[in-house]
Amino acid sequence: MKEIISFDHVTFSYDDIPIIENACFSVKEGELIGVFGPNGGGKTTLLKLLMGFIKPNSGRASLFGKSPKESHQNIGYVPQKLPFDPNFPISVLEVVLTGCLSKLPWHGRYSSENEKDAYHALEQVDMVDFSGQAFGTLSGGQAQRVLIARALVSKPKLLLLDEPTAGIDAQTETEIYKQLDELRGKVTIIMVTHHLRIVTEFADRVLLVQRDVTSLDSKELCEHFAIGLYHPPHLKKERS
Repeated sequence: MKEIISFDHVTFSYDDIPIIENACFSVKEGELIGVFGPNGGGKTTLLKLLMGFIKPNSGRASLFGKSPKESHQNIGYVPQKLPFDPNFPISVLEVVLTGCLSKLPWHGRYSSENEKDAYHALEQVDMVDFSGQAFGTLSGGQAQRVLIARALVSKPKLLLLDEPTAGIDAQTETEIYKQLDELRGKVTIIMVTHHLRIVTEFADRVLLVQRDVTSLDSKELCEHFAIGLYHPPHLKKERS
């Protein structure tokens, strides 16, 4: 598989406080990668570096052979939630269409092709029957599926998800991860999560983030990580 992401000794600091330090890893096309680690360990900062929102203080980050900022049109992003007022009259289809904003022509109108892509994205997450429903009336799990469709409508090569199942019930969480599993190989997926079981069950590999970034096979994780404890002998073995 072709390598599409490369971090070469990347360091990033806020006010001289290192958040990501000397990170070296790569991601291949079609992989499903979990990003796991303690609160404040640098997971969100890693996503910002991947999206080009911030630049490394040192080292080099590369996506598709370019800088992250130059590669933004190849990236779909799924936040934990969108800041929509539940009473704001926007439909599910309209939310998904906002994923096409960067590709709108000068007259600013969505094309029939945009709408076709939006319906296809909703089909991918089993939400096409809700296309005309108000977004604010959806359950947490339904809303999250729509946000995934919004990210997919632009046909990205890389899908980034920031805790896509935060605040939803266990059954819906499993359904969302199964849908992500169905996308495996069609798009490269990197998802931040706090759920060790989900990481070990669905991810091909895990990027363990606690200032540095360690790449592990998902089956190599031990239960100590579930409570934020890192297994020093395990990590030393990986770095040797």
